[in-house]
Amino acid sequence: MQKTETIKKYELIVIVDAKLSNEEKEGIRKEAVDIVVKGGGKVINSQVWLEKHKLTFRIKKCGDGTYYLVNFEADNQAAEKIRSNLRLNEKILRYAVIKAG
Repeated sequence: MQKTETIKKYELIVIVDAKLSNEEKEGIRKEAVDIVVKGGGKVINSQVWLEKHKLTFRIKKCGDGTYYLVNFEADNQAAEKIRSNLRLNEKILRYAVIKAG
């Protein structure tokens, strides 16, 4: 009998430098979506969450960040692969992958 992984819903929050041009920020958002798809996830929604938000502390010399929200479905193994690939992208200041209710 094969063990099947259950598909769960996740939210990915990505923070990028707010001083970048809209084209650069959109490119980073697309890269994050590509990481999810290549990692085995299925993207449901991708949008700007906060356009320009003051960070509590500076990250890589940046004081303001643009937050993107990506909703996706994946199994546990794919979610771990997505996390490890996001870690490698230096254009992303911070990210969080959270299991959605």
